Amino acid sequence: MTVPGREVLDAFGLAGSPVRLAGGEGRSVRVADAVLKPTGPDVEFAEWLADVLAALPEDGFRVGRPLRARTGLWTYAGWTASRFVPGAEPDHVAAPRWLDIIAAGRAFHRALADVPRPAFLDRRDDWWALGDRVAWQEGEADLLPGLRGPYEELVALSGPVPRGRAQLVHGDLTGNVLFAPGLAPAVIDFSPYWRPPGFGAAVVVGDALIWHGAGAELLRAAAPGFGSGFVGHVARAVTFRLVTASEQLRALPHGANRLDQAVRADEATGGSGADEAAGGSATATEIRRYRRAVELLAAFR
Repeated sequence: MTVPGREVLDAFGLAGSPVRLAGGEGRSVRVADAVLKPTGPDVEFAEWLADVLAALPEDGFRVGRPLRARTGLWTYAGWTASRFVPGAEPDHVAAPRWLDIIAAGRAFHRALADVPRPAFLDRRDDWWALGDRVAWQEGEADLLPGLRGPYEELVALSGPVPRGRAQLVHGDLTGNVLFAPGLAPAVIDFSPYWRPPGFGAAVVVGDALIWHGAGAELLRAAAPGFGSGFVGHVARAVTFRLVTASEQLRALPHGANRLDQAVRADEATGGSGADEAAGGSATATEIRRYRRAVELLAAFR
């Protein structure tokens, strides 16, 4: 893993040795009370993000305030820095805090309500940007064959695109809200999208249904705070993840063949023994997770 050198630490006024932080993409390091991350190729995004977080009023949440380099910029030699925020991701199985995560997201989105739409959103072409556009019927779906069935059901559940107000939202809150005793929740790793504010909460619920075994009780608890269209938002959130999963699988060696084998195994066992029939395939497990989410949404609607 690449770590920032002494020149970078000096540029941000930091002393100490970098220690790798767990979670995320595994590229962040902590130095004293600061966290450093590579900017990646999109320096414009890194500078924009720091501008937003530096000015954001904290009311019901915390953020890691960015640190300026000695140059006056928020980036230096491919790195950004921000203050470390204490906290831990909740155990989503033993002690889930879905409604607390949603509440922290709502507070975060209230603070973002008047931030203008950044132009770079239109230039994004990664898997997640594609998944978002397909979910909101702004792009064509090109899913691998085994995922088209769940996709078509999700489109029907989503309904017409709502006409509500759009704003900046965090599209990946599920693993990026940290809790610490006596402190407001910390919102980290802001992934910006321009959608109705309820979509951020819908992604949390969708993730809980897909990957964490949540059921209809979470839909019942979360929906009243977001109006009658919330189930449609959750269907779009699951579509967002489904399209992204399809693109990730497509990029793997023989990914399409693996998916086809998993689908055949699932069909041969009626969906009850796909894992064993496909040799413990993680792909088969993923298919069943998406199908379960679709069934829960269809029953709730």
